[in-house]
Amino acid sequence: MAVLAVSSSGPLIAFATAPALAIAFWRNGLATVVLTPVTLGRRRGELTGGGRRALTFCLLAGVALAAHFATWMPSVQLGSVATATALGATQPVWQGLIAAGQGRRPSTAGWIGIALAVGGAAWTTGLDVGVSGTAVLADVLAVFGAIFAAVYTALGEQARATLSTTTYTWICYGSCAVLLLLVCLIGGVRLGGYDNRTWAAILALVAGAQLLGHSMFNYALQRTSATTVSVLILLEVPGAALLAWLWLGQQPRVDALPGLGLLLAGVVVVILGATRANRPVVDPARTD
Repeated sequence: MAVLAVSSSGPLIAFATAPALAIAFWRNGLATVVLTPVTLGRRRGELTGGGRRALTFCLLAGVALAAHFATWMPSVQLGSVATATALGATQPVWQGLIAAGQGRRPSTAGWIGIALAVGGAAWTTGLDVGVSGTAVLADVLAVFGAIFAAVYTALGEQARATLSTTTYTWICYGSCAVLLLLVCLIGGVRLGGYDNRTWAAILALVAGAQLLGHSMFNYALQRTSATTVSVLILLEVPGAALLAWLWLGQQPRVDALPGLGLLLAGVVVVILGATRANRPVVDPARTD
């Protein structure tokens, strides 16, 4: 469900005629508005009793999410969508390095799965690094976007240890929206005056990619590692390609199919490795 929801993000952004940063602001801001009644109602106790450490992780996750949007989305406009997507798909690599720095180094199977998935994503999207100054800037922004996405997921994993999904996402999306609003105002980004088609696309992004996609992945962080979630997010690559084909008529290349196979194989290897690592050890000497 989460993969299908986030897969709609790329086609909807391409469909909308609004600045990328403005779209990022509205999807986070409106999602915060939707979550406010629940958070300030049934979940209000978590805001005061959740602990300073957890709330700090929420705010930092919002900063990282805003940094991700502020770097990766402009990279799509400055360079090619394929290159930005491929470089953004390096997120699991940075996620694995962060986990290793936290003393939770991925297993050998995990690293193999990450390599297969990232390589498959690059093959599928047709990585084509440009040589012009603008293209290099776009590539650097895309890489930073992947790094910030990994930081956002790692911080979310820490916050979700004690907070509910609703409270975490409300604080995270809200702080992200405030930062993006400041960036848009300072940069003179147009925040309104769009046609009905664009507003419909933004609302669809809020309902799908944000409230369903991001929130469900955040829910999963309480039950699986950030590295596994980052690899699963790579399934957005074939999902977005399929939706773009059915909706926008952007037919995928035949030579991209082997890349899809590699990506899926990498995801399977990571998930099986995580399942095996989490399986309880049975003592053969016990009889109870």
